[in-house]
Amino acid sequence: MKILALDSSGIVASAAVVEDDTLLAEYIVNYKKTHSQTLLPMLDEIVKMTELDLETIDAIAVAAGPGSFTGLRIGSATAKGLGLALNKPIVAVPTVDALAYNLYDTQGLVCPIMDARRNQVYTGIYCFSDHRLEVIKPQWAAPIEELIEELNARKETVTFLGDGVPVFRNIIEENLKVPFSFAPAHVNKQRAGSVAALGLIYLKEGKVQTAMEHVPEYLRVSQAERERAEREKSQKQAGILK
Repeated sequence: MKILALDSSGIVASAAVVEDDTLLAEYIVNYKKTHSQTLLPMLDEIVKMTELDLETIDAIAVAAGPGSFTGLRIGSATAKGLGLALNKPIVAVPTVDALAYNLYDTQGLVCPIMDARRNQVYTGIYCFSDHRLEVIKPQWAAPIEELIEELNARKETVTFLGDGVPVFRNIIEENLKVPFSFAPAHVNKQRAGSVAALGLIYLKEGKVQTAMEHVPEYLRVSQAERERAEREKSQKQAGILK
């Protein structure tokens, strides 16, 4: 089976093609450009370099969230467009799950952290058992202090990765009581290769959507929506709105 994967959920943009157990191509960019500038050219380059006939893919996997609201919309729109044009199913892969899959068969707990602003992280807690990713706690948004408290309570070794590491590294080092480490550069950010590999498992299990059905999973409302709600609340309290 052959799967095309996209990930624009964070600061990294990435596209990949996996066929069975072979990573045919992966393109990753993490350098001063918006995903709207990079994602489609990366995909086009992969198609050219691998002489890929898009009609031959079985599905399109996409990092479905959480993450950057704009990045998720770009990835989702690209996947939906391809799915509709090619009449292919979408495999929505949770962003944090795919990040954890970067560290396949790592011992102990795997804890991806994405910077969600406002001193919060998008995170989840995972381990590998019998060569499979096990979700101990599904992805959620939480203050970094809440995550550290939970990991301390579990009393297991932890490996961190994700763009939240440089933001919260000092807090982790000062407050985490269990043994821990940080993943190295080549596997510490989003990779479409992981989205594809995990997406292939989900595809075989029948966890697919139509292109029309697919929507990103934001986990929390956007800053604009929060600000609007706060304005409306203030206006109601002031008697401007009824």
